[in-house]
Amino acid sequence: MNFTQFLLILRARYKIIFVTLFSIVTITMIIALLLPKTFTATTSLVLNYKGTDPVTGVAMPSQLMPGYMATQIDIIKSKTVALKVVDDLKMAESETVKQQFLDATGNRGTARDWVANLISSNVEVEPSRDSGVINISFSAADPEFAATMANAYATAYQNAAVDLKIAPAQKASTYLNAQLKSLRDNFETAQRKLSKYQQDNNIDDADNRLGVETARMNELSSQLVAVQGQLIDASSRQAQAQSNASSSPDVMSSGLIQGIRNSLMTAEAKFAEISQRLAPNHPQYQSAKSEVDNLRASLNQQIGLASASVSSNARIQKQRESEIQAALTAQREKVMALNLARDDLKLLVNEVQAAQRAYEAASNRYTQTSLESRSTQSDIAILNQAIAPLSPTGPKIKLMALLSVFFGSMLGLGLAIIAEIMDRRVRSTHDLIEVLNVPVLGVLHQDKPKKRPLLGLLPPMLPPALKPN
Repeated sequence: MNFTQFLLILRARYKIIFVTLFSIVTITMIIALLLPKTFTATTSLVLNYKGTDPVTGVAMPSQLMPGYMATQIDIIKSKTVALKVVDDLKMAESETVKQQFLDATGNRGTARDWVANLISSNVEVEPSRDSGVINISFSAADPEFAATMANAYATAYQNAAVDLKIAPAQKASTYLNAQLKSLRDNFETAQRKLSKYQQDNNIDDADNRLGVETARMNELSSQLVAVQGQLIDASSRQAQAQSNASSSPDVMSSGLIQGIRNSLMTAEAKFAEISQRLAPNHPQYQSAKSEVDNLRASLNQQIGLASASVSSNARIQKQRESEIQAALTAQREKVMALNLARDDLKLLVNEVQAAQRAYEAASNRYTQTSLESRSTQSDIAILNQAIAPLSPTGPKIKLMALLSVFFGSMLGLGLAIIAEIMDRRVRSTHDLIEVLNVPVLGVLHQDKPKKRPLLGLLPPMLPPALKPN
């Protein structure tokens, strides 16, 4: 079928098209006029996009997420918000609503849920592009009712948003309140354990005391080194004094021994002189000999005393070494014990600090969640409240008329083509060529009858009596 054939079919079947179009448009207009008028009221809400909580001041990254606006739309359309609207307006308590519920459901379910599902179908939520504004629209036959429902939805959404925000905070607050007692007990137990350990070990400041005891140990170590040096020197002198006392430096350095030695040398010289002149029995000889013997005995006695003094000094140095060594060993053990005590004390202090940090963190978090759980502030504000619309939004007669013309035309064209298919006619020479597959030699056109004049309609001959004179 080419375009020419299509136009010929339309010209031949125009009555079907016009009748169908007129019928569709007429029925549509009748339906549009019979449909009840619908009024739509709109409430505008603005969402806070500052990203901070008004109570705690902390960042709220959820508002910066791409799906935040879609989440809010789903919340508005949720059954929870619809139930809040029903409860706020006490719609389920109306006797009329109860009767309608019984007629519609046969008392299956609850009137509250039935009304919530019913009003949810009349709510439209539309976010503004590139802004934090949401428009809530409600359609109803009564403009005042539509405005009331739109405003009620906005209020219910605000309350639902607050409930959704404080419900987790209330649960967290209850949990933290239960945990605070345990954390406080742990902190107090750790503190008491630390105090008892300090009292038992007489430790106030382990680091300072350890520093003092370490300095004392270092001092004892220095003294031990010095005493050991003195002991080595004293032992060497003792050994020399015991092997050859007369050549010992300690003996030789004694002034008394030097004086006795000089006196002995003088007495020996005198005795030698006397012994050459006098006989052994001479009184002078005896006196000189007695003096020499006395001086020699005194020298030996002083040498013995000096040697004993050197030995005594060596014993004293050795005793001092033993005492200092014992004191150093005791001090070293004390320092090691203090090191262990300091390590244990640090563990206890760390345990106390950890328990304190955990308790303080939980306490701060409890304070914050407690404030959040009692906060009724919302990050949603009403920008424009809904008012009763003056003109209806439906039915849209112009749109319905345009659609009826379009669909009526399409339906008329379809019916015309169906009628042509069911009753095929020859509309042109092209149809003969396609149907009979024979060449067309010529086309006979039927001339239209010529219009006769008005006098030609009269009888050709009049009776003679009626002829004009």
